[in-house]
Amino acid sequence: MNKVVKSAILTGSVLFLSASLANAHFLLLKPSTDNIEQGRSPRISLVAKFTHPMEGGPNMDFKIIKSGAVVDGQKFPLHWRSKLIPAMRRSKHKVHMYETTFTIRRPGVYQFYVDPSLYYEPAEEKFIKQITKVYVEAYGMEEGWDKPIGLKAEIVPLIKPFAIWEGNTFRGRVYFNGKPAANIDVEVEYLNVGHRVKPPADAFITQVVKTDENGYFEYTIPWAGWWGFSAIGYGGKHRYKDGKEYPIELDAVLWVKAYPKPRRVR
Repeated sequence: MNKVVKSAILTGSVLFLSASLANAHFLLLKPSTDNIEQGRSPRISLVAKFTHPMEGGPNMDFKIIKSGAVVDGQKFPLHWRSKLIPAMRRSKHKVHMYETTFTIRRPGVYQFYVDPSLYYEPAEEKFIKQITKVYVEAYGMEEGWDKPIGLKAEIVPLIKPFAIWEGNTFRGRVYFNGKPAANIDVEVEYLNVGHRVKPPADAFITQVVKTDENGYFEYTIPWAGWWGFSAIGYGGKHRYKDGKEYPIELDAVLWVKAYPKPRRVR
């Protein structure tokens, strides 16, 4: 973990970090599977956590304001259970994460989303709001994955997001308020469960690509696992409890899973 992260100071319920931090915030939204085939249980579980995925923390506190599962234009509610977890390993300070289950009742492409509360980041003097999506395909019905669902901030994939091999080039298009977002940063991080990957330098923690003039971006996924893409936008200003107004970083986040290549083709 970054030395600056290790020396983070907890004050009240707010986690203060140095502004020189190289890593990025990501709202993780991860299902137990992104593919359901005949003969498998139609019940899946999902977790939502606000964290730094490549470093395994620290975790930040947040609330889920809106959420749902969208399939064929229909929206179904999600009923979350909150759980307290340490902000950092061995920390006494606790923050919320969320868990839920959902039963797939018909074939289709399900787009799960979470719209969270604002998070104030004192090190950067701004609020962060990350509207996050993940896809689950059920029973061979694959239509609709390339369609937006009308979120204020949204990444729409241009490659089937539930059938990705490691080494595939992921392509997406970023929309803010329904319009393509030109020339913005898209941060990319790996969900580094168990800290199996050791970045050679802090610059490798968060990869960054940019959208073109039409809002398109691409990134070649180097190895298998869950990968998060966070398109960084602007969402106006909001008044903090100190009476001052601060900018809102409005992000469109998408999680995809890359599957390992079969051994015989390596």
